[in-house]
Amino acid sequence: MSIRRLKLFAALLLAAGAVALAQESVFKVDVRLVRLLATVKDSSGQLIGSLRKGDFTIYDSGVRQEVAVFEQQTEQPLSVTLLLDASGSTAAKLREGTDSVLRFLKRLFGEGNPGDSVSLYSFNQDVTLETSFTRRMARIERELRTIKAEAGTSLYDAIYFASQALEDREGRRVIVIVSDGADTTSSKTFHEALRAANSADAVMYGIMIVPVASDAGRHVAGENALTTLAVSTGGRVFAAGLGAALDDAFADILRDLRTQYLIGYYPKNLPYSKERFRRIELKVNRPDLRVLTRSGYYVEYEDSAR
Repeated sequence: MSIRRLKLFAALLLAAGAVALAQESVFKVDVRLVRLLATVKDSSGQLIGSLRKGDFTIYDSGVRQEVAVFEQQTEQPLSVTLLLDASGSTAAKLREGTDSVLRFLKRLFGEGNPGDSVSLYSFNQDVTLETSFTRRMARIERELRTIKAEAGTSLYDAIYFASQALEDREGRRVIVIVSDGADTTSSKTFHEALRAANSADAVMYGIMIVPVASDAGRHVAGENALTTLAVSTGGRVFAAGLGAALDDAFADILRDLRTQYLIGYYPKNLPYSKERFRRIELKVNRPDLRVLTRSGYYVEYEDSAR
């Protein structure tokens, strides 16, 4: 057989193989290290920071996974994004809330990793980056003091854009939201905000700066939405008033951040599902302990049989 005929024969074989492959459903999954930041508490609410790798079990979509990364009370640097509600509904509370924010940041920088940094966004009908990631307290304070409260509340937009900015940050990623919980003007949806936070591996904490003694002025639906966002990422929400109560909420967040476990795994042997969201269950081998971590993550499929 001549060289020309051999080349033609090979080309025909390749074409036939391509046709056969196109007739099958081939799915590619973007598999990467899934990172979990977890806090563990006992029945009285005390933080537990002495557990070992063997004390944890991970299930992804019901399938047990092997722990590939484990850090106890991780010392990885923190990238904390602070989202400050500057809508008209918070005008009377903004100044006192600002003072508590500054006390929180001073403790964060004073007690933490020298690599810890903070970015600041304000949000009303617009989302404004007041300062990118920095450790310069004077710069943060200057921007905080100039924020004025007005107009609507684009909370979901703020979470979405802040999460995108966090994706390439090294170490741990945290979003702290100071708000009354009501979203009124976002172009992004609740689910888009949650997906962005999950894609960034960000843990969200929310602080409701409304009086808890009375229902007047509260936006219950907004509070429930913020609670769901926080819990789904492994964080939590504090229904705090101003002054000492707000300081206490920030102090609790700091304690959580200083007593975290970093746990990672590479998803294996998972069943195919059309669902883009895969659920995670992280367990400890002691029934008296409770784990707080994110509920899952999103994957992207490429379906060649379209």
